[in-house]
Amino acid sequence: MAAGSELTPSQYIEHHLAFFTKPIGDGPFWTLNVDSLIVSILLGIIGVGFIWWVVRGATSGVPNRRQAFVEVLIEFVDNQAKGVFQHGDRHRFIAPLALTVGLWVLLMNAMDFLPADIVGLLTHHVSEHGFRYVPTADVNTTFALSISVLVLSIYFAIAVKGFGGWLHELFFAPFGTHPLLIPANFLFQMVEYISKTLSHSLRLFGNMYAGEILFLLLWMLAATGMAGAIAGSVLALGWAIFHVLIVLLQAYIFMMLTIVYISMAHEHH
Repeated sequence: MAAGSELTPSQYIEHHLAFFTKPIGDGPFWTLNVDSLIVSILLGIIGVGFIWWVVRGATSGVPNRRQAFVEVLIEFVDNQAKGVFQHGDRHRFIAPLALTVGLWVLLMNAMDFLPADIVGLLTHHVSEHGFRYVPTADVNTTFALSISVLVLSIYFAIAVKGFGGWLHELFFAPFGTHPLLIPANFLFQMVEYISKTLSHSLRLFGNMYAGEILFLLLWMLAATGMAGAIAGSVLALGWAIFHVLIVLLQAYIFMMLTIVYISMAHEHH
């Protein structure tokens, strides 16, 4: 949809930021962002399928280009996990988890490079506003990822320390075992759990949402005339080049924080 022909700038942005939602039950509160779910699932399948395709064609001899690329990627992720996780065999779960999370978030972030109007046009028959095709620009997606990491952290804390040990740490660390300190200990632990989950989610969401908004603003500039088209194209190209760094960096940060938080769950206080 053209930026300046039918919609005002604010309506144009609202149009592209609207989700394809489906209510659950009768209440207005519980809804599914169907576009985020569909795109996330498809990208997950693509990521797993790509790795499977490379592994299926892997050889013990001289690797081809795609095998060499994946081997470098896996080695990089494994080295990151090795530098942080010092609590057992990282290859059993932590390194594969880091590879899965990092690749999945990277693919979801990279969707931001697709032109909003073209994607909206192709998906307009599915939803009035088209698809919101950047899952990580949806706070529900990033919270789902961060809450999953929180659940894994609690699971490993209980698995390593036992349920009693985890409860003891919850109520008697870090300030001590005096009964009067129990509320302060519990509050501190809750603040730590909540703050890690919030920062893990909102850092990724904020960066990708801001990038999405900036791309939309540049598309509107490009629709204002010849001068706007030239300026918008140049600025959009510059922002796209810089945004490559953001896409990669945010996927890396999310992956590393996943490793760090699960590693912290193994530590005794």
